[in-house]
Amino acid sequence: MEYRSQKIAYWYFAIALSLFTLQVIVGLWLAFNYFFTVPQSIVDKFPFATARAIHTNLLVLWMLLGFMGGTYYIVPEETGREIFSPRLAWFQLVALVVTGVVALVGFVFGWTQGRPLLEIPRPLDFVVVVGALIFLFNVGITMFKAKRWTAIQGTLLGGLLFLALLYLFGIPFYENEVIDWYYWWWVIHLWVEGAWELVTAAIFAFILIKITGVDRQVVEKWLYVEIGLFLFTGIAGTGHHYYWIGAPRYWLWVGGIFSALEPLPILLMLIDTMNHVKHRQIKIINPLTWTYAIGCAVLHMIGAGVWGFMHTLPQINYYTHGSQVTVSHGHLAFFGAYALLNLTVFYFAIPRIKGIEQYDARRGKVGFWTMVTAMTLMGLSFGIAGVVQAYVERVLGMGYMAAQSYMRLWMAVTFTLGLCFFVGVLITVTDLLTLRPARKVID
Repeated sequence: MEYRSQKIAYWYFAIALSLFTLQVIVGLWLAFNYFFTVPQSIVDKFPFATARAIHTNLLVLWMLLGFMGGTYYIVPEETGREIFSPRLAWFQLVALVVTGVVALVGFVFGWTQGRPLLEIPRPLDFVVVVGALIFLFNVGITMFKAKRWTAIQGTLLGGLLFLALLYLFGIPFYENEVIDWYYWWWVIHLWVEGAWELVTAAIFAFILIKITGVDRQVVEKWLYVEIGLFLFTGIAGTGHHYYWIGAPRYWLWVGGIFSALEPLPILLMLIDTMNHVKHRQIKIINPLTWTYAIGCAVLHMIGAGVWGFMHTLPQINYYTHGSQVTVSHGHLAFFGAYALLNLTVFYFAIPRIKGIEQYDARRGKVGFWTMVTAMTLMGLSFGIAGVVQAYVERVLGMGYMAAQSYMRLWMAVTFTLGLCFFVGVLITVTDLLTLRPARKVID
């Protein structure tokens, strides 16, 4: 660790890992509801909709804290100077965590807007906006004062700025429900498949340069491709959500085809780097970080690209929209693209913050393969349940509850796999928070 202000990132990481663990626990409860009839007395106190809101908002919060912590670690090294104001970074962390806690408790008592992923009440929306503005100001001033611009900095700042601006479209109340959902997708889709993709590309490029020594020009060319695809496919890809809100029919094809191309530059960036490592015979000090980077790129492409493309084609989406097939795509895409990205950053940065040159990766390997295997199989079990659901409901025309009875077996399988995933999460979180030097370093 070269700069003192990078230590701030550790607390963002630690809180993010805690929220990640809590998110998985709530997710297990949701899966349990699908194959076991929960007593009505419990449902009255803690309904499914409340648990789902907590699960999804925990996802958003820990992802954002991971991105922000990663940014606070990366920016000093990219700019060659300390963060402009560490106090603002601490204030921002406290404000966002307090806002998240208030929102989650509020959900339990019915304080919610009701829109999926954007449930937090409007007064808290403004606190989030203030936190985002503080973050952008702190990072932006650091970059401008350094007067040392790189493609990674530009892509990262652009993604963060776009992320903050898009959130504003989800704050107003629209009386027309179609218009409300139209702008809702501007936030949700263009966050996940737009702004977050830019942030991912920038952070991923930085990690590859640091752990492999690959030439900056090799990864930066893929950053420019990512920006181009974001402008042409990320924005156009929003159309694959417009099937049910009466938008012109051409959006269906435009959205279904173009949205699958967004993860491609990150995969190509990795392949290019792997060739560089192979030809130059570079020895990677902490190979587990490299394993996480490979897993992130591959599952990003499978979950967001391949699975997303198959699911969002109009002829398929006609049957699968809103089914467990959507859940399958969502879990694989979020885990592959963003959860593994955050964990890659954590395994790269935390050892350096703690002054560990080479860490013991044995527990980390077990955690990685447990999580990846369980999540991949969960994606399949969710997908099978979704196909059964779509067939029973939308081909045979049977009722919603009839479809649930046919899905019970596969949701029980999903819950079992979720328990395995939870074990992997516990191993990984414990390993990250208690990293130890490798034995040969001790000896």
